[in-house]
Amino acid sequence: MFNLFKKSESNAPDDVKGLRDALLRLVKDQLQKSEGGEGRHIKGIHIFINAGTADRHLYEGAVYLDEQEKFKEEIQRIADDFALDLPANWAMEIAFTDEFPPDAIKADGLSAAIFIRTKEHNIQRSGSARITILNGKAEKVAYEITSADGKINIGREAKAQVSDGFFRLNQIAFPGDSKNESNKFISRQHAHIEWNNESGCFILFADEGGVPPGNKIKIKTPGVENLTKLHSTQIGHKLNEGDQVILGESAVFEFSYHTS
Repeated sequence: MFNLFKKSESNAPDDVKGLRDALLRLVKDQLQKSEGGEGRHIKGIHIFINAGTADRHLYEGAVYLDEQEKFKEEIQRIADDFALDLPANWAMEIAFTDEFPPDAIKADGLSAAIFIRTKEHNIQRSGSARITILNGKAEKVAYEITSADGKINIGREAKAQVSDGFFRLNQIAFPGDSKNESNKFISRQHAHIEWNNESGCFILFADEGGVPPGNKIKIKTPGVENLTKLHSTQIGHKLNEGDQVILGESAVFEFSYHTS
């Protein structure tokens, strides 16, 4: 087991086993750095891969793409061997993407990056904000949200039936029968906003219909040249004053905090 973590002379393995070893070494190293080497605060391990066509099959084999529980089991064995004490309900996500999320840590010599999601501290804070619709036709022109609201869903239709047969309630809803063209490119499960106690801010997350290759989410932050794009349902964007969020092709809302 410990031979797995011997340094390889090559930073870019060209076989499935070597690549798997390198990815597992990446996970081990970041787990040891996270929370001072203790795993009990970890909620999820998220691996992002942007390999080209020639190498994609190697990465798919390395992470057991069709049987990802095998890769999770190998990570769990590493955690046990190094006494990292992961909680029983930790989650794993593996995503193939064109771009790495800004918060993910890029691996040296690999077409991969990792993000380790940790639990929030129990600090009770509060906040409120306004969502103003700039383009597209929502049920209201503006929405007031607070930290006590919990999960605030955004999508097409106020009550939308989703793939598992259940209904999802969208608190910020864009009617599907609207003649506004922007509404057509909004998914029933596009995004949601949640209050984060640890950071004292609202965070925007993409849902199933808001990540590639489906309808997308882009954010324009004042003073920042490049757009932020959401590529994962697990890594959110901390909403900043004046952020303009583009849903799908052209529906836009603006976010602003209330100041006391």
